[in-house]
Amino acid sequence: MDTDPGCTCTDCTSCTVIEPQTVDIQTGASKSLLLMGLNCASCAAKIEHEVNKLPGVQHASLDFVAKRLLIHVYNELDLGKITSQAAEIINKFEPDVDVIEEHGAGGAPVIEEDVFNKNELIKIAIGALLFAVALIFEFSFWTEFSLFLVSYLLVGGDILLRAVRNISRGQVFDEYFLMSVATIGAFAIRQFPEGVAVMLFFKVGEFFEDLAVNRSRRSISSLMDIRPDYANLQVGDEIKRISPEGVKIGDLIIVKPGERVPLDGVVIEGRSMVDTSALTGESVPRDVEEGSDILGGFINQNGLLKVRVTKGFGETTVSKVLDLVQNASSKKAPTENFITKFARYYTPVVVFGAIAIALIPPFLIQGAAFSQWIYRALVFLVISCPCALVISIPLGFFGGIGGASKKGILVKGGNYLEALNDVDTVIFDKTGTLTKGVFKVTEVVPEEGFSRDDLLEMAAYAEVFSNHPIAVSILNAYGKTVNKDLVDDHEEVFGHGIKVAVCGREILAGNSKLMRKENISYNKADVQGTIVYVAFNKTYAGYIVISDEIKEDSIDAIRNLRDIGIRKTVMLTGDTRTVGEKVAEELELDEVYTELLPDQKVEQVEQLEKEVPSAGKLVFVGDGINDAPVLARADIGVAMGALGSDAAIEAADVVLMTDEPSQLVGAIKIAKRTKNIVWQNIVFALGVKGVVLVFGAVGIATMWAAVFADVGVALIAVLNATRAMYVKNI
Repeated sequence: MDTDPGCTCTDCTSCTVIEPQTVDIQTGASKSLLLMGLNCASCAAKIEHEVNKLPGVQHASLDFVAKRLLIHVYNELDLGKITSQAAEIINKFEPDVDVIEEHGAGGAPVIEEDVFNKNELIKIAIGALLFAVALIFEFSFWTEFSLFLVSYLLVGGDILLRAVRNISRGQVFDEYFLMSVATIGAFAIRQFPEGVAVMLFFKVGEFFEDLAVNRSRRSISSLMDIRPDYANLQVGDEIKRISPEGVKIGDLIIVKPGERVPLDGVVIEGRSMVDTSALTGESVPRDVEEGSDILGGFINQNGLLKVRVTKGFGETTVSKVLDLVQNASSKKAPTENFITKFARYYTPVVVFGAIAIALIPPFLIQGAAFSQWIYRALVFLVISCPCALVISIPLGFFGGIGGASKKGILVKGGNYLEALNDVDTVIFDKTGTLTKGVFKVTEVVPEEGFSRDDLLEMAAYAEVFSNHPIAVSILNAYGKTVNKDLVDDHEEVFGHGIKVAVCGREILAGNSKLMRKENISYNKADVQGTIVYVAFNKTYAGYIVISDEIKEDSIDAIRNLRDIGIRKTVMLTGDTRTVGEKVAEELELDEVYTELLPDQKVEQVEQLEKEVPSAGKLVFVGDGINDAPVLARADIGVAMGALGSDAAIEAADVVLMTDEPSQLVGAIKIAKRTKNIVWQNIVFALGVKGVVLVFGAVGIATMWAAVFADVGVALIAVLNATRAMYVKNI
C-alpha cells in the first residue's frame, strides 16, 4: 500500500517514510553478454569460473539455458576493460561463439533454430552408413579398418580437432578430450566398432540433447513472450507505427482489438476487456474504461482504446518483469552451485581413476592383459563427463522460475526458489496484504457542540495535502472541494498525525498518541476499524472510523499454508490491538502483534526468527514499499500487489503479481515440485553413472553402456527438467 507520512490513522507503520540509509543501494555497474552458439555446458561453467576471477568483478553468472553472461563490477569505469577480458576468456574456451552485448530488457532465452548445419548431418549420415557396412559385411582386416577409420573421421573429426585445440590452450578435462582418448584407445586395442560407435552415439546424442535444450529454451521463451513489438503513436490526425522505445511520457497511443498494450498508461478514451494473464496469471479478463490504469503486456480483446503514456518503455512493468526474469538465473540455487563445484572435481577424479584401472591391475594381477584393463579404463572415461547434471540442473530451476512467472509469481533467483522449500514461518503485514486496503468512512461521531459535517470538514482540511488511502477516504466522505489556499500552516507529526492552521485556527487530526501529545482530553473509542481523532483549537471535536475489509482469498491462503506444512502464521500491524486481534481471529492466525512502528516490526521479525528451526526459513509478506526494512530482514521477502508498484519489484525476493495471498501457496508448491525434479535428475544421473562405473571396472559394462550412461542419461535428464515449467495444475 503506497502510504503517506502524514497519515492520521493508528496504523502508524503504514505511514512511515523509509529513511534513505535503510535502503541498500547497489554500487558499480553490470553488463549482459549473449553467447550465440554456446552449446557446451561444461565450457559454460569454466567461462563463469574464469570471469569471476578477473580483478574488479563483483560477481559473474553464466546462464547456459539463456546463453547469457551477466557481469557485475565494482567500478563502472572498469566495465569496458572487463567486458573485453571476458570476451577473450569466452573465445579461449569457445572460439566459435559470437559475443553480443545486450542492451535493455531481455528476459527470454536466446533461440537458435539450427542446432546442427546440414553439412554436419550429411557427414554423420555417411559415417553411419560406412559403419553399418563395415559391421554387417565380411571384409579383410585392412579394408574393414579403413571403413571404420573413414567412418570415425567423418563422424568425430571435429571432436578430435577441438580436443587438440583445447589441449593447446590448457583445457584437458573436457568432453572432447575424454571422447577422443576413449575412442582412439578403442582403435589402439583393435575395438574398431566400439570406437566408432562411441563417437557416433555421442554425436547423435549431442544432437538430440541440444534439440531438447533448444526446445526448452523455446518453451520458456514463449512463457515470457510479453514484450510489445510496436506502438501506434497518434501524431495529430495521423497514426504512426513505431518502436515502443520511441514513445515518450505524455504521448497518446492507440491500442486496437487483438493488440498487445505496449506501455503503461491511463485510458483517456474507449472501453474494452483486457487479458492480463501474461503479467498476473489471472484467466478472467479485466474491464477497462476512461480513467483506468493499463499496463504494457496486457492484450486488448475487443474495444479501441486511446491511452496516455505514463512511463517510458524502460520503466514499464513489462520491462521490469523481463529484466527480473532475465537476471533470475544469475542468483543460483545452492544445489546449482554444488553441482558446478562437483563437476569441476568429478571429471579429473574419474580420469585419474581410469589411469589407475589401466595401469595398476596388470602389474598386480597375474595373467591380467593390458588390453583388457585399458578397455575397462576407456569405459570409465566415456562416463566421466558430467553434462547430464551441468545442463539439467540449471534448466530445471530456470523452468520452475519460468513456469511460476506464467502464474503471476516472479521469483528473483533459483536460490529463492529453493529456499521456498524450507519455509517454517510466514509473517504477514495486514493492510493491503491480508485486507483489501480500500478504506471507507463507516462512522462519524462528533462531540457536543460539533456537527457531523463540521467534523468531516475539519478532517478534510487536515488531510487535503495527503494521498494516503485513509486521507482519500475522508476527502471522499466530505464530498466537497477543499480550498487549499485557506491552509496557513501544515505540519506532519511523525507516527501521530497532522497539525494544520486554517484561517488562523488550529486543527489536529490523528491517533490517540497525538491527542495525548497535545494534552487534549478525549473519549477513547472502543470500536472496530481505524480511528481518526479530531481537535479544534485544543478542544476535542470527535472521531471518525475508517474500516478495511479482509480479502476473500486470505482465509483460504492461511488454511492452505497450514495444509502444506507451514508451522506458524503471524500478522504484524501498526493498527490497534482491537482491529488486529479481530482480523487474526477471523483468519485463524497463530499469533498477532499490533501497534508496531517500522523499527518494532523489524525487532519482532528478529525475535520470531530465533524460534525458527535452523533448517527452516522465515517469510515476510508485505506490500513492498513501507515494509522494505522487514522485507530485507526476512529470509525471503514477498511483495504483494506489485501491479504498477515499482518499489515492490525492487524490494522483494518474490513478487506476487496479484493481491491474492494464496499465490504464496502456489509459489511454495512450484518450488517443491522443481526441487523434486532437480533431485530426480541428480539421483538418476549419479546412480546410472555409478552403476556403470562399477560394472565397467569389473568388466561387465561395455562402451555401449558407457555411452548410454553419458549421452543417454543427459538426454533423459534434460527432458525430465523441462517438466518444471508446466505448472498449470498447481
